[in-house]
Amino acid sequence: MPLYDEWGPEYVVQVSKPEIDLVGFLVVDNTTLGPGKGGIRMTPDVTEEEVRRLARAMTWKNALAGIPFGGAKAGIRYTGTSAKEKKMAVQEFAKAISLFTPGKYIAGPDVNTGEQEMQWFVEATGNWRTATGKPAKLCMLVFGKEGTKQQCGIPHEFGSTGFGVAHSTRVAAELLKLNMKRARVSIHGFGNVGTFAAQYLQDMGAIIVAVADKDGAVYEKDGLDLKKLLRLSSARKPVTGYGKGSVIRPEDFWGVPVDILIPASVTDVINEKNKDQIKAKLIVEGANIPMRENIERELWKKGICIIPDFVANAGGVISSYAEYRGYNPKKMFNTVERKIIASTTQVMKESLKKGLYPRQVALDIAQRIIKEKKK
Repeated sequence: MPLYDEWGPEYVVQVSKPEIDLVGFLVVDNTTLGPGKGGIRMTPDVTEEEVRRLARAMTWKNALAGIPFGGAKAGIRYTGTSAKEKKMAVQEFAKAISLFTPGKYIAGPDVNTGEQEMQWFVEATGNWRTATGKPAKLCMLVFGKEGTKQQCGIPHEFGSTGFGVAHSTRVAAELLKLNMKRARVSIHGFGNVGTFAAQYLQDMGAIIVAVADKDGAVYEKDGLDLKKLLRLSSARKPVTGYGKGSVIRPEDFWGVPVDILIPASVTDVINEKNKDQIKAKLIVEGANIPMRENIERELWKKGICIIPDFVANAGGVISSYAEYRGYNPKKMFNTVERKIIASTTQVMKESLKKGLYPRQVALDIAQRIIKEKKK
């Protein structure tokens, strides 16, 4: 990705506080449609380049979802273990970038951040509107068109992203003539996105045959017991606790024959080392930038259909928009379902009709939307 192009970035901010070992990045990519929206990622090795790529993905994601947000992203290098250390890192970062919030940047959850971190963020900035994904119990009185009313947070822990991924998967599968009933699915990443995607897909009739997390992977050709896996997840235990007979090597996960593969973990998890093992017919990107574009194109040329991240996993940012507007959770889920179905259908139909790469189709649509706004 070039340092800048016609789309952005507008701001690249580096935050450093050596006294508390804090290094962070904020990239506001494009605010043509509204303030930049994107989560805060907290990992030991997050880089400015990674945050730039994620911010650009958010530019396209928000445009395609038809919501009045631009694209942005933040990252904090975090190696601490205590809640006290994490709170300090989040709040010092929030104070450092407060000049940009909420006019240019609105925070949200991402890898290793959730409702608690978003509460810490708004407490540090002193402004309710500087972050979404806040706890449902965190409420405040705001003045709207109909007078003063109470608005509450809508945490991503409600499962909006995984819910959207499942509906995007269903639409794509139907258009590809893949029967969701008994479709074999593997999921890499069993956190917030992966667990909810698995539940909703199973409700649609799919069979979850393989799951991986940062500690390992499990596989059962006739289908895993999802309730058992969810109990492990709730107890914060690795999926390898499922049972000895089902544990496979992490590198073998990618070779499991499935109809649908959902990468829902971290950046570039599909790479040069494992790309040739993949046997799926459909890949739905539950995670942001789970592979580089050249690898995505290579897999597509092999006949694997790929629903890009900014189409498939937009449920989280649509939920953020719903919270920003003061919707209740029911209206939020209805909005996510409607918008995800509409965007996936539009991208897939055009891709199939013209024989074009789905990401390029989606990019063209998103870019048209932004260009129209600039006129």
